Amino acid sequence: MKLSFVLATAISSFFVSSTTGFGFSGQAQALTFTGISNATWGNPTPGLSDTNPIYTGVGSNTFTWGQANLSAGLPNKLTSNGTSFSADINSVFKIADLTYFNGKIVPDTGIEFVPLNLNVSFSPPVGISQVFDLNLRLVNTPNDLKDPEKSADLVFLDTNSSNRSFTFGSNKYILELTGFNLDGRQISIKAFEEATTTTAIYAKIKNIPEPAPVVGLSLLGIYLISRKNFWKKKY
Repeated sequence: MKLSFVLATAISSFFVSSTTGFGFSGQAQALTFTGISNATWGNPTPGLSDTNPIYTGVGSNTFTWGQANLSAGLPNKLTSNGTSFSADINSVFKIADLTYFNGKIVPDTGIEFVPLNLNVSFSPPVGISQVFDLNLRLVNTPNDLKDPEKSADLVFLDTNSSNRSFTFGSNKYILELTGFNLDGRQISIKAFEEATTTTAIYAKIKNIPEPAPVVGLSLLGIYLISRKNFWKKKY
């Protein structure tokens, strides 16, 4: 085998692979994702002080927690509804609606974390369905009759939740949560005592590029091995 032929083959293969990779990348950038989401709540996790956690709604779109401290009172409640969407790569879009009611509850009957499972059905050409796990942290503050601001409770969105990647064709993607508003700067919401806050959860879909240099390094390795064998035979 001639050394020049090996080198030419490696270089040619590298450029073909690179061009193909760029082609796939271009297709991914041009893709528009459309579909619909459906939201259900998972099993919650109590905090250290929640010695008697009370909750309802696992497997449904409405979740309540805590025991109302008055006979006529209501517990805390989260309601999430899915939505239809249409989004290009890296564009922010609404993936679900969220309503939060802050009730007055007995302190040790609350919880600290609750997962929200988003079942996303992508329309053709993607045509797949996948469940993405979100995680919400619930902060129940002690009530202060003199200061409504201090009595407000909070819900935090964990933007680093796992299980949000999927594959279409030869490309991998990730559903990245951005927050409770379009610019991605708000990751928490609050509600005053016995009041309701309505918001939305926003996300964007990003392409996970394949590491193109790996192809080049592999071909370079083939060339170097062939070169070594060539010189061994010659001498």
